[in-house]
Amino acid sequence: MTEYSGSGDPQRSLELLWGLRQRPTRGPKARLSVPELTKVAVAIADAEGLAAVSMRRVADELGVSPMSLYTYVPGKAELFDLMLDAVQGETARTAVDGGWRDRLEQVARENAALLHRHPWLLQIGASRPSLGPGMTAKYDHELRAIDGIGLTDVEMDSILTLVLGYVDSAVRAAVDAAQAVRETGLTDEQWWEKHGPLLAKIADPERFPVATRVGTAAGQAHNTAYAPGHAFEFGLARVLDGIEAFVESRA
Repeated sequence: MTEYSGSGDPQRSLELLWGLRQRPTRGPKARLSVPELTKVAVAIADAEGLAAVSMRRVADELGVSPMSLYTYVPGKAELFDLMLDAVQGETARTAVDGGWRDRLEQVARENAALLHRHPWLLQIGASRPSLGPGMTAKYDHELRAIDGIGLTDVEMDSILTLVLGYVDSAVRAAVDAAQAVRETGLTDEQWWEKHGPLLAKIADPERFPVATRVGTAAGQAHNTAYAPGHAFEFGLARVLDGIEAFVESRA
């Protein structure tokens, strides 16, 4: 099931993300903090998936009543916004020696690593992001990779969208492949050893000559029908090649 960023109260989310929402000055002293709640929710999602995150579950982990959390965060939708923004701050901000292509490649690899650390991010649609400090700083940093190379601002945004979209797709396939191993208890190699003899009987090289030839070559090269690492590296290089050709056409 896909959740969506910004599906709660956008104003409340922005107030929480930027620390603009003030707690009442009267009454008992706050026992918790919004960053603390967010950290616990992220840990739950990392360990058990996004579906395991609920206000009750976070409250149980913190040893408080579920109702007490609502004095900090209005609901689960706003909590997801906080989680999303918090992990955006994890990508490195280190300088890269080399040209824009090296910098953009680093952006791609940082985002791939982020998604592998937090695969639940693939379950949150962010077409309407709540622009918190983590996400805004990440966007600013990543745009700097291609700033000043002759592109318009709209082209810069489009290129970053292209690269991040590729990374999202490639990592999603890799995560799905890893999940298949966990759920079936079989590695790809074991799965093919088990089903290969039957598949060999029904394969018809005369009917499907190209598919048989190419599929056999790829399977022998990767020792599996799908190699996530190879697919990511090959695809990223081709995406960067295309961007490079576009940049050079603007010179």
